[in-house]
Amino acid sequence: MGHLGHIKNEYRSLAKRLEAGPVALPEPADPHAWEGWKEILEILYTPEDAELLSRLPVMPSSLRKIAERVKIDEADLAPRLDDLCDRGLVLDLVHPKTGKKKFLLAPPVVGFFEFSLMRAHDHIPKKRMAEALEAYTHHDRVFAEEVFSGSTVIGRALVYENSLGEDPTETPEVLDWERATAVIGSAREIAVSLCYCRHKAEHLGTACEAPQDNCLSLNGGAEFVLRHGFGRRIDKAEAMQILEDSRQRGLVQIADNVKNQPAYICNCCSCCCAQLQAINQYDLRAVNPSGFVPVVDHGMCNGCGQCSRSCPVDAIELTKVGDTGKARLDLRPVVDPERCIGCGVCTGACSQSGLKMVPGEKKPHIPHNAIERALRQVIEHDRLAHFLFDEGASRGHRFLNRVCQALNDLPPVQKLLAREQVQSRFVRAMLGPIDDPGV
Repeated sequence: MGHLGHIKNEYRSLAKRLEAGPVALPEPADPHAWEGWKEILEILYTPEDAELLSRLPVMPSSLRKIAERVKIDEADLAPRLDDLCDRGLVLDLVHPKTGKKKFLLAPPVVGFFEFSLMRAHDHIPKKRMAEALEAYTHHDRVFAEEVFSGSTVIGRALVYENSLGEDPTETPEVLDWERATAVIGSAREIAVSLCYCRHKAEHLGTACEAPQDNCLSLNGGAEFVLRHGFGRRIDKAEAMQILEDSRQRGLVQIADNVKNQPAYICNCCSCCCAQLQAINQYDLRAVNPSGFVPVVDHGMCNGCGQCSRSCPVDAIELTKVGDTGKARLDLRPVVDPERCIGCGVCTGACSQSGLKMVPGEKKPHIPHNAIERALRQVIEHDRLAHFLFDEGASRGHRFLNRVCQALNDLPPVQKLLAREQVQSRFVRAMLGPIDDPGV
């Protein structure tokens, strides 16, 4: 696609390097989107940054191992990596007990896209960045396909808890990781930042009235945000209030698509949120459903249509059900189960208590942790070899043990894909015998 324009080799190498991780930054075919892609790289990275990062691991590695890999002295490399972390281009993970750091290349999402607009003021030209992101993500579907076309996506919807009954904590079908309040209650650290999506919309002149200061980072995600000044620390009471305020505004609560130690909860509007826009613009299954579905109480429903108007993904349609002589009473909402994400926004919009959320018959698969999610993503994108071996980089026993467990927990279809992608006796031994998924 180089015929679209000229870009320095360092940037092309960096884009190629990102292909080794769970989320890449694919080069688009549309000329306007290609200019946006080029602008994103040139705004965020100097050629020197891009050259260094094109050799950085996509999984956490120690300073010593990275220094050996990139052939730079540790004393010279450390301040460069710290500066790149301050800019959201590299992620650092700090061991809670030893304080030792590991570094990895930040992906586009959740990563340097969000961090580029999480602060109101820094060196990045915000309007130019917003325009570049808009051009890249909305004038070509290549990035949306990269992030949202697989069965494993980055976010999962959280159901409105007040739509589940008076006390959802006493409902055995509702697990702690399915409840936003429980996720907040168990978090060891919480930070709040500007919403990347609405901040971008502000610079594009399309922002809505929803607040920007309500993007919650949790656990290790919050620790990174606080270390590098992307947000401010808040207590659980303030986080709970943000959740409640967001529900009152009809915002969709989308969490990190893992059960354990989620890194964020977003409070999203359909007009600005990139994940919801991917559903509405590209018809992709961009958000993992909550596992709950709305049920209509026809005795309470008056056919007003507020639920349909409030649905962030157009999953509710008003359908005529009979002839009562009263036009409004002839209409009843019908939910498209394939499109509904189970957020519960419709129940909050209903003034007649005509909708409630109940557990669905089929629960979506939620990855146990970030390792399982990344493993599933790379298998779906045919990148398992990069993920496991990364040009010979040593992963360590702890990482391999977690990968072994995640591989063994895969369904038969994905196990077969993993076998096909990696010609390794070690991996095949980990996978063991695989039943035919067609049986």
